[in-house]
Amino acid sequence: MMSNSPDKRNEWRAIFYVQARVAILFVPVVASLLIIAALAGNERKSVPDIDRTVTGSVR
Repeated sequence: MMSNSPDKRNEWRAIFYVQARVAILFVPVVASLLIIAALAGNERKSVPDIDRTVTGSVR
């Protein structure tokens, strides 16, 4: 029983390390998706403004 507990602890540590690496890999992906979503939202809001300025300049 005593020899199994360190092995289990090492397995848990390995699992936590893998989860930490995966989380570190996903943080930039999620951040970039949020930035892209924010830029897309700003573009959708600014498209009618650009159309209004274009029609105003054409007039």
